[in-house]
This record gives sequence, C-alpha cells and structure tokens, in this order.
Amino acid sequence: METYTRIDPPVLIRPIRADDGERLSASHARLSPESRYRRFLSAKPELTGADVRYLVEVDGIDHIALVATQPSLPGEPIVAVARCIRVPGSPDTGEVAIVVADALQGKGVGARLVRQLAALAVGQRITRFRATMLSENVAIQRLLTGLAAGPVTWTHHGETTELELPLPGEQSLAA
Repeated sequence: METYTRIDPPVLIRPIRADDGERLSASHARLSPESRYRRFLSAKPELTGADVRYLVEVDGIDHIALVATQPSLPGEPIVAVARCIRVPGSPDTGEVAIVVADALQGKGVGARLVRQLAALAVGQRITRFRATMLSENVAIQRLLTGLAAGPVTWTHHGETTELELPLPGEQSLAA
C-alpha cells in the first residue's frame, strides 16, 4: 500500500521497512527539540541503535508503522511516521504515536497517515486507538478525535492526557 499526498514536493505514504533505519535517524535529527519532546514526552536528542531497530523492525500485526517520504528529494527523506502497537492484555487496542516534520505540520500529512494506519489496524482487529500526549498538544487531540467512531475517553494526568477512541470500520476508512 503506497499512496501520494498532494503537497510540494509530493509525499509518498508507505509501510516502514527494515532498511529505513538511517532515514529514520536523519528524520529524527531534523525535528525541532519541541517536536521530539512532543513525540517522546521527554528530551530525545537522538535515537539509539536499539531505538532504531525497534522502530523499523515491525511485524505488521502487533506493531504497525507507516512513513511519509519525499521520493523526489535526494535520499527519499522520511518526513512523518505513524505507528500503532497492540496493547498487551488489550488485544483490540493499539497505542498510537505520530510525528510530522516541522515544515509539514498542519498540511494534512498527519491526518492522512493516521487514517491509513487506522485502516491497517482495523484489518488486524485493532478497533481502538489509545494515545498519550502533552495536554497542551491540541493539534494531535483534534487529529485523533476527528477519527473517532464514537465517544472518546479523556484521562488527564497533569501535563499529559490520554485519549482512547473507537476506530471506524474498514468501509468508513476507505472512503
């Protein structure tokens, strides 16, 4: 599954591959400290080798990840990543996380990625997304609640908020 999103230059959305490690590290390094903090909820100036292996070696069932790349640019840089990891003990729930390059935030790349990620997750019988984010991160809250197929559960923990939401069925996500 590969799709293009219309921005300039175009963005290709595809599953992450084991050979994406260097591109993923470079993508992380290009993020602003604020974007890295929002993604990892802590300072994370660089990804370790173990981090990279964990993030690119996915099984497509319990750990699903998509990347947005810009294939028209040298090295086909990764400009966004969305992933879902099945929650142990809650097989119908996936912990979701997303990060988009600073220059592309607010341009629809994240929404497209999350929608495609949800379709893949539903195909693996994950029917709910859970996400923990900074409470002040209104953009990701809007993005995720816009995807919800029913009531969203909000749990506030001081500086962080956890959302849990039911995913639309495969038919709705394909539209």
